[in-house]
Amino acid sequence: MRDDPRLPSSPGFWRSPLRGPWFTSVLGLVLLVGITVLFVTGLVSYAAYNPGLSAVNDKTPDKGILGFYLFAWPTHPHWLYRLNQGVHVTLGVTLIPVLLAKLWSVVPRLFALPPARSLAHALERISLLLLVGGALFEFVTGVLNVQLDYVFPGSFYPLHFYGAWVFFAAFVAHALLKTPAALRNLRRLREEKNDLVTPRPAEPTVSRRGALWFVGGGSLLLFATTAGQNFDGPLRRTALLAPHGGGEPGSGPNGFQINKTAAYAGIDAAETGEDAWRLAVTGRTGTVRLSRAQLAGLSLHSSALPIACVEGWSTSDQWWRGVRLRDLAALVGYDDDPPDVFVESLQARGAFRKAALRANQVADARSLLALYVNGEDLSPDHGYPARIIVPAAPGVLNTKWVARMTFGEL
Repeated sequence: MRDDPRLPSSPGFWRSPLRGPWFTSVLGLVLLVGITVLFVTGLVSYAAYNPGLSAVNDKTPDKGILGFYLFAWPTHPHWLYRLNQGVHVTLGVTLIPVLLAKLWSVVPRLFALPPARSLAHALERISLLLLVGGALFEFVTGVLNVQLDYVFPGSFYPLHFYGAWVFFAAFVAHALLKTPAALRNLRRLREEKNDLVTPRPAEPTVSRRGALWFVGGGSLLLFATTAGQNFDGPLRRTALLAPHGGGEPGSGPNGFQINKTAAYAGIDAAETGEDAWRLAVTGRTGTVRLSRAQLAGLSLHSSALPIACVEGWSTSDQWWRGVRLRDLAALVGYDDDPPDVFVESLQARGAFRKAALRANQVADARSLLALYVNGEDLSPDHGYPARIIVPAAPGVLNTKWVARMTFGEL
């Protein structure tokens, strides 16, 4: 069976003359750098949710030692999460042609017989299966999340988190085994033969360098049709593959991107009217209830901050105006030492209708309960009557339609 050229287990079945150590090594080294950046930015993104702060923020409660890297997420610089998540998502999409070309270049090894020639070979084959399966799983779930298409079973957060650890463990093992050989292959003027070189080459239709240019062109095209979602204005129209690409949603001061509308979140206009809505602020000295007019009568401050989402899209800085979170903490007994805060929305359902913020986020002078944006009242879709805005925080932690804030250690 191994020598029957009609079967994929035969080296003669795979006839492309492009396959070989040099071609595979170039793609592998690109992925070595790119996937390492993806893994680091993924960990940083997860840390930005402050999952160690409160169970409501932690989407992977059984992570155990895998949570060793968590730290209090900073508020400086204010564009930190915007940069990190923009790099993570844009780079992930850009690497798709490289990943597919790499898998194509080594596909004969997935069908090689016998399955295991030794214990070491068996372990290498298992790691290869974990590597290929993990890569496909991480890239597919990542793209589906960016496209807001949640067809996979369960929540994206734990699936992507645990999948990343399985994949990266196999990736590190594979890199340790193969990187020295890859570097040697790139240095050689003449390519050595191995099991990727077909014994029955077909007539070439393109050179290996031409194939690399084709892969690079595909990556450049995906970059050009994705990266624009990180910007406002004309560049956003180039983000053809991103749900939040295209034109701005409306015009005027509230005409910038949103994650979910008031209608999608089930917000009833009757709940947000001046007569009905009251913000409940609870802390050391009890509970204070404030109307929007009373909030507007407090000392107001302005902050220029972006909105940045886990799906990779973001806005430029918007001018927000409202009450500082630390001033609200002072209303309920925390004059000099603002603590953590637990924020609840009018939204009845959804993973982030509640969110927790750390004390350093509350204490930052730019952290607001915003009532206005760009000189006008918040629109319903942007969180009227009041929303949270915190520097460097993921968009889902900037809770909209705020109903209650509870200050205290979480």
